[in-house]
Amino acid sequence: MLIALWIVNAILGLAFLAFGLMKVIRPKQALYDNGLTWTEDFSAGAVKAIGVLEAVGALGLVLPLATGIAPILTPLAAVGLAIVMIGAVVVHVRKKEGAVPAIVLAILSIVSAVLGFLVVLG
Repeated sequence: MLIALWIVNAILGLAFLAFGLMKVIRPKQALYDNGLTWTEDFSAGAVKAIGVLEAVGALGLVLPLATGIAPILTPLAAVGLAIVMIGAVVVHVRKKEGAVPAIVLAILSIVSAVLGFLVVLG
């Protein structure tokens, strides 16, 4: 089960780190111009905050488990990312945009949380 957790967390960690840093580094208008039309409904600060949450969550998926320091933070990070992605699904559905990527990331985050709790607590 530990191997499955590492595989899921590595994939999620890379995805969330890339998407999060993109939101932090790039200006809101550049994100909008590249197809992230949901950004028009949020302030620049909110978009950056979402990016920070995603990047910190990505680190939380990997670092506690890798270092052995407070490994309970790994499944908690997955729960936090699942909450962020459920919010993303709601936003995309309200805007009548494709929500499939957010749904997939939410499901994978929930799987990571379940596996993480089983590994850490069991």
